[in-house]
Amino acid sequence: MKLFAAKSTLKGRVSIPGSKSHTIRAIAIASLAEGTSSIQRPLISSDTMSAVECYSALSSRIDTKDKKNWIVEGMANLVSVPAEPIDVGNSGTTLRVAAGSAALCKSSDPIILTGDQQIQSRPIEPLLQALRDLGTDAKSLKSNGMAPISIRGRLKGGSATLECITSQYLSSLLLACPLAEKNSTINVTLLNEPDYVQITMDWLDKQNIRYENDNFKRIKIYGNQTYKAFDTAIPADFSSATFFLCAGAILDADITLEGLDFSDSQPDKAVVDYLRDMGADIEVSEKGVRVRKNRLKGIEIDMNRTPDALPAMAVTAACAKGTTRLVNVAQARNKETDRIACMAEELGKIGIKTEELPDGLIIHGGKITPAKVNGHHDHRIVMALSLAAMAADGQIEIDTAEAMNVTFPDYVELMCSIGAKMRVE
Repeated sequence: MKLFAAKSTLKGRVSIPGSKSHTIRAIAIASLAEGTSSIQRPLISSDTMSAVECYSALSSRIDTKDKKNWIVEGMANLVSVPAEPIDVGNSGTTLRVAAGSAALCKSSDPIILTGDQQIQSRPIEPLLQALRDLGTDAKSLKSNGMAPISIRGRLKGGSATLECITSQYLSSLLLACPLAEKNSTINVTLLNEPDYVQITMDWLDKQNIRYENDNFKRIKIYGNQTYKAFDTAIPADFSSATFFLCAGAILDADITLEGLDFSDSQPDKAVVDYLRDMGADIEVSEKGVRVRKNRLKGIEIDMNRTPDALPAMAVTAACAKGTTRLVNVAQARNKETDRIACMAEELGKIGIKTEELPDGLIIHGGKITPAKVNGHHDHRIVMALSLAAMAADGQIEIDTAEAMNVTFPDYVELMCSIGAKMRVE
């Protein structure tokens, strides 16, 4: 599928869909809980449906007929072994979180988890080692530290040391360890994206799960606890909102984003601060987040907490005057793609000079020129390049546009609703 976009003027209001991070955590907890839970306003995307299929295979019952209210009958911590390997598609969050959940199974038979080509190229060995330290037989079936993986034997508890190049490793353990037989202590030597761990802890707090957090360096989780059924609405997704925030800042625009809750722990709410520091005109009120174009200047941004925002911020930097440095975000090289290298390559095709750093990008603002570009089968790169297209004098063609379905299948429709000149073929 190809996405075609051209210079656009944006005006109007747009409601931001639900958070992927919250939706997948809600599915995991509701599935492990006893009783029937209600998940309102879930994000419906290929990633979240992968989580639905995964936890259904582990023995929960999830009814998604009502798109605004999913009903989950929990398995009460009785994880079962599916007859076939579980394929999580492109959902790294599902793979990591489900690895911990699979370790709660009492059967001596293994649970096999795998995914698409991108998933099978992303590291998971640090999580597998931590699961082994806590009493589970966890291994990479190709002995390369990546999926497919095998999880066998019930999590017992104990002590583990964990280096988190992705916060999802720690979130997986935090969600699983309360249901282990004994207490668990996680010693964290490195933690990128700590706010995503805080999202997980917010869910634990709502469940009254007992744990002790020593500044994310040492976390003790008490074992032999349970999850309870719940009824809750999923917050709007700041990661999805990023593309509208950046569009409003770089285009001829006056748009208002609805549904965002700045009290939520999602790290990508920091994009508002990044854009303001660059000079964007952004007003936050009870009516929503209003964004209007203003002259932007290049700055340095520490993006360790917000790696998902790198592609969109790279395009924003291309439209700013001067030089922008996006730094301390080496983990962006281990996402669906090497987003640092991919964005440098694609920005170069449309006339923007960039320099790669080991942990980031240097972008020199300039004029975007039309070209055919590659979305690299990465949803965030495809959508980021669409922002560049709407700022160019002419049409830009972006391939692998079907990747948008991973997190934001309604992206084109919502952008067009406020004036974007955009279509898929």
